[in-house]
Amino acid sequence: MHSGTDSPGSTAGPGGGTTGGPGFPEPTADERATGRATITDVARVAGVSVATVSKVVNGRYGVAAATAERVLAVVADLGYESSLVARSLRRRQTNVIGVLVAEFEPFSTELLKGISAAIAGTGYELLAYCGDAGRSDHVGWERRSLSRLAGTLIDGVVIVTPTLALPQQDGVPIVAIDPHTGPTGPATVDSDNLGGARTATEHLIGLGHTRIGYLGGRSDLESARLRELGFFEAMKAAGLTPDPSLVLEGGYRPDRSDRPTHDLLERPDRPTAVFAANDLSAIHVIQVAQELGLRVPEDLSVIGFDDVPEAAGCTPPLTTVAQSLHEMGAEALRMVISMLESGPSAGHHTRLPTRLVQRSSTAPPPA
Repeated sequence: MHSGTDSPGSTAGPGGGTTGGPGFPEPTADERATGRATITDVARVAGVSVATVSKVVNGRYGVAAATAERVLAVVADLGYESSLVARSLRRRQTNVIGVLVAEFEPFSTELLKGISAAIAGTGYELLAYCGDAGRSDHVGWERRSLSRLAGTLIDGVVIVTPTLALPQQDGVPIVAIDPHTGPTGPATVDSDNLGGARTATEHLIGLGHTRIGYLGGRSDLESARLRELGFFEAMKAAGLTPDPSLVLEGGYRPDRSDRPTHDLLERPDRPTAVFAANDLSAIHVIQVAQELGLRVPEDLSVIGFDDVPEAAGCTPPLTTVAQSLHEMGAEALRMVISMLESGPSAGHHTRLPTRLVQRSSTAPPPA
């Protein structure tokens, strides 16, 4: 029975390798050009056949323990890794979970940290893919990305803030984090946007603010709708009527929130506090306020939502509502793995709590 011993007719080369024998084809021009270790290189250095290397790296039986150990040592030394596509074609799986994001910005980066920490010890690997970089047609970016990756490079996928409700396709489990349309798919993870916005608004009201500006997110996002609703509910519960002219859309982006921020702060009857629906917009409010000669929080209180690392690092540090971004990512990863191992029924909707993080950007209104 073949046990992975040296192939007949091979000739030992320097360092224990072999050259020119049967079963050891010379590297192709492309292989030499890329400098990437190939299965042929591993076989040559280990002194075994290509078939034996294939058995070892794919965990199949029929190779002596000592031979397998030698092959794996060469694999580690040369840095050989089989192609994900080839692995998929052979085994119909890659043990790779994809994370699809529209862009790498603070929100998605924090989610990726949670996903990366949670995958340790699972036997799976991660592939992070930016599917919307440089495009103007944001809607549908996740469908384009899935068509490129699903079924060939990845076994399951976490999609961050997808614009569409996507059904499971071709047996590839999909978990959506904070989807634009809300928890309409079979497997979603989000935060308590409504309750968090209430908490932010109640914090400002508790400090004595009654004239509060609201800088919302994008009108097409369910998270933005819920945060605005939470703002209005908290104001109403306190017996306050929001000034409609102080409720503006900021688009969750500093560039899009710049004009609305100036509109809020340059008016003679400006608000004494601004609740921005995400931290990046809130940080931009602080910057614009300072450019206009306003002190934060003495002249203007500012509160955000998310608690990305930039919130603690700005001047003054931003009071905000924290989403458990790392835990959101970790929960989505765990759900994908459960769906891979137990079937689509393992998917569900998870909503995580939010909490107020008080820093230095909020204070009672000026006398």
